[in-house]
Amino acid sequence: MDENTGQGAAFGIDAFTLDDRMRLFHFAAAEKRHEYLWVLRAFDRGRANYQVLLHASQARELLQALREEHPSCPAIEDVQPLLDSLADWRLLDRSYDGTRAANLAEYRNRHYVYQFTQAGYRAYHAVEDVLGAGLEDAQLSRLVFPDILADLKALAEANRTGDGDEIYRKLGRLDGVLSDMAMRAARFYLMLGDLARTNDTSPEVFLAHKDGLLTHMREFTAELARYQPLLAAAVQKVAATGVERLIALAAGADERLFRTPAEREEDWRQRWSGLTHWFADGTASEAERLQGATITAIAGVLALLRRVTEARRGGVSRESQLRHLAQWFVSCPSDDDAHALFQVTFDLGSPRHVAVPYDEPELIPSRLSWWDAEPVRVARTLVQSGRTPGLHGVGRIERNHAQRQRLRAEQLKAQAQRRSAAGALAGDGVYDRVLDEPETQALLGLLDLALSARVPASRSVTASGSAHGVRLTLRPCEGSTTVATIRGRLHLDGLRLEVSSI
Repeated sequence: MDENTGQGAAFGIDAFTLDDRMRLFHFAAAEKRHEYLWVLRAFDRGRANYQVLLHASQARELLQALREEHPSCPAIEDVQPLLDSLADWRLLDRSYDGTRAANLAEYRNRHYVYQFTQAGYRAYHAVEDVLGAGLEDAQLSRLVFPDILADLKALAEANRTGDGDEIYRKLGRLDGVLSDMAMRAARFYLMLGDLARTNDTSPEVFLAHKDGLLTHMREFTAELARYQPLLAAAVQKVAATGVERLIALAAGADERLFRTPAEREEDWRQRWSGLTHWFADGTASEAERLQGATITAIAGVLALLRRVTEARRGGVSRESQLRHLAQWFVSCPSDDDAHALFQVTFDLGSPRHVAVPYDEPELIPSRLSWWDAEPVRVARTLVQSGRTPGLHGVGRIERNHAQRQRLRAEQLKAQAQRRSAAGALAGDGVYDRVLDEPETQALLGLLDLALSARVPASRSVTASGSAHGVRLTLRPCEGSTTVATIRGRLHLDGLRLEVSSI
């Protein structure tokens, strides 16, 4: 919003400059912010009852009704100064009410009535959203995927038949559902960050919610992986019916008065672009990013659970011990005191005394001086750390760098062969030839991904899986198809394989 825009060229909420919009939130930081909030709640109550214009006396009556329902509502004797301040901040619109004047003197006293401005009503509800926010808003919505798939199918049919009203409803609903999903996901990941920061002070909160969090994220990831190829295929079907026709029909059914036809078409074109960016852009889609972020969050929750468990096992966390020790060092009045604290804590300078018996004590006479007796073998761990070595300890790890380099080279070579074989499948196809061993391995891997994404209850829906830069698509067909490989023949009942580059 350009703050230098003149108000003569706009009205309503468009007439609010940037400074005016920032001043709308002054009431939330004012000294009497609680009184201002309840006055605005009284106006919201009147608006809900179709009582738009309120006099000061009517606002006082609504406040009294709110006080009877909510004991936390303060007793406000004089609402007039509050109304004037809210009008100065442009949350309320103030106008004259000549019908209340019984004579000319009363008319000149300017009896005011007040109502919400459009921007003021939005600012009030923004503050109420913050005050009423809770953990129930921070959740991933996995149940919306079937509805999105059904809406995409209905959108394709409506565009095919030219039903502009249905396109307007379905496309608007899809845009709202995806925006809500993005906001819920952002709140969910912020909630996980807050939970991780709260862990040091109250680990019980995390332990009480960790099972529900892990189950919720795993179910969402599984549902998203199952529906993602179906939703991408549905978006492609809608695009096949004509994107420009879709946008034109949606803009034609749009009833926004203060936008030109070109602006409406541009708005709906951006909404369609956002929809395709969610599901139909391959590895760069928002669905892929959301799934990756959820998997990362699961790993973070598991790591946090491991730290909490280890800390509770010892009674106090290692981090807390080191913080207290560092504070002791900082509080030492002199260097000598710090050196003494270091000596007491780590004890690196004093000698270590050990006592080890002979393996066969009866062979060494007890009267023999230790100067003349055979020496006793002392384990290195006993001298260095004071711990007796275990009977079945872990052996020393031998680092064979040449072997590691050879295995790494073989791994890179195998990856290159799989990618080359996948490219050959995309270029030459899988039928009318015999696949060699690398091509057979690549085909079986792609087939496993496609079958895992396929809906088990339906055999008439295409499924796909992608890897190594190619995509394998399973399409229903009549009869069966056969793929000849070096291992034998692969028969597919009612399915045909299509391999294409991504």
